[in-house]
Amino acid sequence: MRYVDGPAVECDLHLAADPARVWELVTDIELPVRFSSELRRVRWLDGSEGPKLGARFEGHNQHPALGEWRTVSHIVRFDEPQVFGWVVLDPDNRFGGGPADPSRPGATWQYRLTAEDGGCRLSHSVRIGPSRTGLSLVIDRAPEHEEEVIERRLAALRDAMTDTLQGIRGLAEQPR
Repeated sequence: MRYVDGPAVECDLHLAADPARVWELVTDIELPVRFSSELRRVRWLDGSEGPKLGARFEGHNQHPALGEWRTVSHIVRFDEPQVFGWVVLDPDNRFGGGPADPSRPGATWQYRLTAEDGGCRLSHSVRIGPSRTGLSLVIDRAPEHEEEVIERRLAALRDAMTDTLQGIRGLAEQPR
């Protein structure tokens, strides 16, 4: 797989929990900070106090190979209580993709909930590109290893997404 192909990964699991509770958790933009080794903090922008179509939030990330960077995300799917999706932009042009443009994100993330067996199935997905990201910088250093670099990043994302899903399951299945 090449970067231009839009590498993607999706993970899912069943939660023995009320879908309304799961929706509440997945739409809490601060929750992934608890489970992520990369995302450090997030905050709503433009006076938003919660998720809705068009709302924006800022994220601050850190990775040993890339250092620290800031993102701005735009909510592009908000189909309560089934789909929550956002695109991630590089507002500081740290990765050289040019002006931040929601129609050309660095990544597109999504949660999807489907009622299932008295609970729900929760899927978490990401598609990288088409704009440049930190992954682009790594590929630039060793273009002959592009496919291997992408495979490693997708594996790391899969592990992180699985950790997040399991964390959400742990919270959602707890009695209130």
